[in-house]
Amino acid sequence: MNKQARHVVVIGAGMAGMGAAVNLAAQGIQVTLLDAAAQTGGRARSVAIEFGSQVHQLDNGQHIMLGAYRETLKLLASVGVQEKDAFLRVPLSLDVRAGKQTAFKLNAPSCLPAPLNQLIGFLCCQGLHWSERVAVIKFMLRLKNSHYQIADDAPLANFLHINQQSSNVTTMLWEPLCLAALNTPINIASSRIFLNVLRDTFNSKKADSDFLLPKLDLSQLFSQPIARYLNANNAKVLHNKRVKSITPNANGYSVSTKEESFEASHVIVAMSPVRLRNVIGDLPKLSNLAEQTDSYDYQPIYTIYLQYPRNTTLSAPMLGLTGGLSQWVFDRGILCKQHGLMAVIISAEGKHQDITQEELALKVAQELKAAFPQLDKPLWHKVIAEKRATFSCNVNLPRPAHITPYPHLYLAGDYTYADYPATIEGAVRSGINAANYIINP
Repeated sequence: MNKQARHVVVIGAGMAGMGAAVNLAAQGIQVTLLDAAAQTGGRARSVAIEFGSQVHQLDNGQHIMLGAYRETLKLLASVGVQEKDAFLRVPLSLDVRAGKQTAFKLNAPSCLPAPLNQLIGFLCCQGLHWSERVAVIKFMLRLKNSHYQIADDAPLANFLHINQQSSNVTTMLWEPLCLAALNTPINIASSRIFLNVLRDTFNSKKADSDFLLPKLDLSQLFSQPIARYLNANNAKVLHNKRVKSITPNANGYSVSTKEESFEASHVIVAMSPVRLRNVIGDLPKLSNLAEQTDSYDYQPIYTIYLQYPRNTTLSAPMLGLTGGLSQWVFDRGILCKQHGLMAVIISAEGKHQDITQEELALKVAQELKAAFPQLDKPLWHKVIAEKRATFSCNVNLPRPAHITPYPHLYLAGDYTYADYPATIEGAVRSGINAANYIINP
């Protein structure tokens, strides 16, 4: 089948679906991208919030990326987004506060090559005893020598304990990284998947361990430029199209919404696993897939926005917090020119789910005041709770492949990229992989 004869329907316009659609459109393949929502982007989008007479663009969740996210950076470059305009690149550094005190601080010297910069960074970090720093370095060397592979998966907390990582090291270093990367509590998180992220971050180029902090809201960063690219390359991007069924026919598939049907030679299902069962009822060979994903647990992400007077600023664009509910605080004045606006992240399940959003915002404001006494009372707040933000990246979690028992029907989504947790990079890689089965059959 030549490219002109192919018509691919991509179901779901999150990062996986958009990545697949861009990859296909770049090859001159006809694409229709369907999404149930009123805007593309999935969880990586911004929302308009009105306070008083002003409208504020707030991200559905504060995201950070890593320099190792090569496919995401390639995707953005292909649709015209330049890294220097989109991200603040911060060399590997962690600054974690416990109240007004620095609990842990790590700076990897950017003037040194990898892995020497990491070695010096860990040796000179604050908040760990000398023996703990040495234990971290030995641990990292063992991981490197084993190519970050382990024979049997295990909960990350157990794996760290076996490898002589103290409770202090775990609390200050590994647990924050686990929550940021896997959005899963450390006592149930997969060691194997965590090590895959460490491998990509620390085992190659120095720039791979950089933090990439968005300087644009997520819609400006992802969905808007991708939609422009798709429209310019003869792809259709259709919103408010909730797919009801996928039915095989003589020419491929009929993809039906409430209002209409789309005929496709190929289909990529790039939906959240939560909604899979709703659209694959006419595909009995996928019943095992539905049973598998129905068993997934999910983890929340709470983003608490606090608006302070416009002249309010922190000492860095991203700071860690420990000892309370708050985990990370981002100064969106430094990042996005939203002056005085702070975004506080709380990843995974915890006590914050047991209180109201009003109580949570008050508690977070108190924790920020304890850490940064110069802060005034916030002018307003907004809590955005994604209660099923990501699948829980548990030990030995079964993950489906891109290929299905049905010809020319593929799966995409972060849950299908088995090497990674639920991240933007995992979603993008999955979409590209699914598209490549169509481009190079």
